[in-house]
Amino acid sequence: MSAEQNPAPRTSDTEPHPARLTVAAALAGLEGLALAVGGVWILVLGLTGSPDDRQQAVTGGITLIVLALLPLLAARGLLLRRSWSRGPAVITQIMALPVAYSLLQADSMAIPGGIALAVVALTALVLLVNPATTRALGIRGPGGPPDQK
Repeated sequence: MSAEQNPAPRTSDTEPHPARLTVAAALAGLEGLALAVGGVWILVLGLTGSPDDRQQAVTGGITLIVLALLPLLAARGLLLRRSWSRGPAVITQIMALPVAYSLLQADSMAIPGGIALAVVALTALVLLVNPATTRALGIRGPGGPPDQK
């Protein structure tokens, strides 16, 4: 593959993973796992329980399961140091912030969940934009020097 096709090669796969990258991948994976578990739970309750609207419960469960794929794939990509994975991971965190905010506005037991989600999303965002993470993924900043082979 020529330098023109891959303008920002990642660092060597033999170099150790930066801890920030590993933690960011773990947080994205945790979010994906939580979405998948929630989706399966809603789906099972929709199929076996007596929801107000069975079709809506099943659709909601399937939607959460499908949405879980984004952070799970991003987490795998981060662990494998794929530069494409940072975008979906950042998008996941940005999407989590309004959800956390709405949980914080609830007057119920959802508030601790909102706090936890906000902490995870903000921590992951900070880790994903960290220069060590960017270098490990082979992402070149704007106006930076071109990578040499």
